[in-house]
Amino acid sequence: MSGGIRLGGRVAIVTGAGRSLGRAYARALAAAGAAVVVNDLDADAAEGTVAEIADAGGRAVAVPGAVGPAATADALVDAAVQSFGRLDVMVANAGVLRDRVLWKMSDEDFDLVIDTHLRGSFTCGRAAAVRMREQGDGGRIVLIGSPAGQFGSFGQTNYAAAKAGLVAMARTWSLELARAGIAVNAVIPTALSPMTATIPAYTQVYEDFVATGSIPAEYRREHALGTPEDVASLIVWLASEASASVTGQAIGIGGDRLTLYAHPAVLRTVDREGGWSAEEIDAAWRGELSHLAQVSGPEAG
Repeated sequence: MSGGIRLGGRVAIVTGAGRSLGRAYARALAAAGAAVVVNDLDADAAEGTVAEIADAGGRAVAVPGAVGPAATADALVDAAVQSFGRLDVMVANAGVLRDRVLWKMSDEDFDLVIDTHLRGSFTCGRAAAVRMREQGDGGRIVLIGSPAGQFGSFGQTNYAAAKAGLVAMARTWSLELARAGIAVNAVIPTALSPMTATIPAYTQVYEDFVATGSIPAEYRREHALGTPEDVASLIVWLASEASASVTGQAIGIGGDRLTLYAHPAVLRTVDREGGWSAEEIDAAWRGELSHLAQVSGPEAG
C-alpha cells in the first residue's frame, strides 16, 4: 500500500505493536525498509510481531513493557540506538480502554487510560525528541488520536480526554520542534480492531471481519472502517521524507476515506464596551450566537 515510498536507513519505534493497529504499523514500516523497535505490554505478542517482520526479511527487536513510566520510554530509545544506531520515527500507539459513564467511572479507570495514552505518549515523545535533537537531522513523531477526541464519545470520559489531549500535544510539539526539523502529527484511525468491537454498532461487523477477512463496501465508504493495514499506509507516509513539510496536523484514515481535520476555530465574537452582565450574555447568546452552537458526538463530523 505504501507504493514507492521507502524508509531505508530509518529506525522507528512503535508502542503497543503486539497486535491489531500497532502490529500493522510496525510491519508496514519494516516492509518499507525501516528497522523497528517493537513494544508491547505482552512480551509474547511483541516477539510475535518481531518474528513476522524477520520472516518477511525485515529487521526488528522487541522491548516489552508498559508505557507511561519514563524508564520505558528511555529503554525504547536506548534499544533503537544500541540495535540500529539511531532513531528517526516514534509512533506512540499503545492504548487501553476502561469505558464507563461519568458517574460510574472510578479513579483507577480514569488514571489507567490517561497514564497509558497521554502520559505514555508524552514520555515516549520526550525521549524521542531528546535523541532526535542530539542527532541533529530531524525526525518524525506520530501520535494516535481518535474520533472520540475530536467529537466526544458517550461513556469515554477518560479515552476522549486523552485523545483530545494528544492532538493538542502534537500541535504544541510541532511548534517546539520545528527548528530541529522534527515533524509531529496526529493520526485519527478508524479501523476494525478489538477496541472497535466494544462499540455495539460495530460488534457484529468486527466478528464477521475476524471470521471472513472482509468488510462490506458500505462500511469502508460511509463509516470509514477498514483494516489496520489501511491505516498503516498513512503511518509509512508520515515517517517518510515525502511528508517532511507536514507538521501539526490531525489526519484521519480508515477504509476508503482520508480526512484532514480542522484546528479549533473561533466561530464568532461579540464585543461590548465595558464588559458583560449575565443578562447581556443571555441576550447575545439568543440573538447572535445560539444558531452557531455545535453538537457533540460522531454526528458532528
